[in-house]
Amino acid sequence: MTVQPPSFAIPAPERLAGIRRGIEKEGLRVLPNGALALTPHPQALGSALTHPLITTDYSESQLELITGAHQGVQDCLDELQAIHQYVYRCMADEGAEMMWAASMPCTLPTDETIPLGRYGHSHIGRSKSIYRMGLGHRYGRRMQTISGIHYNWSLPGVSSAEYLGLIRNFRRQAFLLLYLFGASPTLCPCFVEGRQHQLQPLGEEGQALYLPYATSLRMGRLGYQSEAQASINASFNDLDEYANSLQDALTRPYPAYEQLGVRNPGGDYNQLGTSLLQIENELYSTIRAKRTVRRGERPLHALRERGVEYVEVRLMDINPFEPLGINASTMRMLDVFLLHCLLCDSPPDTPQEIAAVKENQHRTAERGRQPGLRLLRGEQEVLLTDWAEEILHACQPLAQALDATHGGDDYQQALLAAQDLVQFPTMTPSARVLHGTQAHGNSFKAFGLAQTQASHDHLLGLPRNAALQKTFAQLSRASIQAQREIEKADTGSFEEWRLRYMDVGNLR
Repeated sequence: MTVQPPSFAIPAPERLAGIRRGIEKEGLRVLPNGALALTPHPQALGSALTHPLITTDYSESQLELITGAHQGVQDCLDELQAIHQYVYRCMADEGAEMMWAASMPCTLPTDETIPLGRYGHSHIGRSKSIYRMGLGHRYGRRMQTISGIHYNWSLPGVSSAEYLGLIRNFRRQAFLLLYLFGASPTLCPCFVEGRQHQLQPLGEEGQALYLPYATSLRMGRLGYQSEAQASINASFNDLDEYANSLQDALTRPYPAYEQLGVRNPGGDYNQLGTSLLQIENELYSTIRAKRTVRRGERPLHALRERGVEYVEVRLMDINPFEPLGINASTMRMLDVFLLHCLLCDSPPDTPQEIAAVKENQHRTAERGRQPGLRLLRGEQEVLLTDWAEEILHACQPLAQALDATHGGDDYQQALLAAQDLVQFPTMTPSARVLHGTQAHGNSFKAFGLAQTQASHDHLLGLPRNAALQKTFAQLSRASIQAQREIEKADTGSFEEWRLRYMDVGNLR
């Protein structure tokens, strides 16, 4: 295919060199038998409240590893690997736990037995646990054990309006990433126990459920979805408009949550508040506009005051075939795709288009590899493969520009790899996961354990960096001390603190 001149201006090399990316990677701690570990967050990993690199997500059993923002893809991966190595060595010293290598969870206990994240007895620490208690009441704890990879990305000199244009285009074209990198076509039957679903048993033993052409059940109707949140049609046309729609969700009373109440009759907290969203992070989205918050500051206030600083991509599944859950080629494809979303014309979204975006997400998550699958595009339906090829073709000059900036042809190779996946669906991670599950006796647990063990062995087999281990140990000790200082500095009652934090004035 002949490359046409781009319809957008490619940023100067010095700006392209300034792209910064960081990763947040979640993963459940599991036992050698594939069951969820119910032990506390390992003490050697420091305080989940204050450690800058290692925390927990929803559950006490759900690790979250966080890199800094890096100008080099390999630098980012190197830090992610170093964090993994430290975590694995600490877990090996304390027992036989591992980090589950898939997005859909391992064998889970009853819903109420899944432990909530614990962050100490400071006001902020208690609020984090109560927020998670609220999520459990609202959506069920099992749904919250789904894990993924978040990709944080920025380019120098981008305005809030331009970032919002990126987000609109990303949402329109996010189906491509679900197709290319979705890796959750199967799951453990325990995840949907007691729920209605359209999944099929894989084989006769009932050890896995699946959809034949699914790419990412995590991002489908069984994943991060909420009937309550379906009424939030957040528009990204304007920062004020977006902020106002988010504030509405944060302050609008929701009858079912009002009935639950902030506290139960015994005085224990059920949730932080009774509005449609407790806090900003509760809004499910494939991508978020982000701004670094100051201590005690609400994220919405930070966005309003200082604008969008970076975007957070939230739809990436953990790749079970990669020890870190993601590789450099995938990261480079994300860079190219985000740059394409930023630079292309991005007309305002409409309620009709927002509905179409959600429908395309569900179609791709549940049937993305189905031959002849069509997606909604304006007033017509188009083949997923045709639309995907069109996007990837438009990305070619961007991959070339990034390679010219960094040297080599890594970005163009990443783009070629993506084009191959469109041509050959059996090469996609989702198809490979399905094949791997079938090869392990149609058992999702057996497949997940095999990949988890392989990642565990790989990471523990890497050379030990004594200086880096010492640095991480110091970070852990410092985080524990920082938590103690926060707890000592608290004044007043928690309820007074909660009311101040939840006050609508903090959102403006």
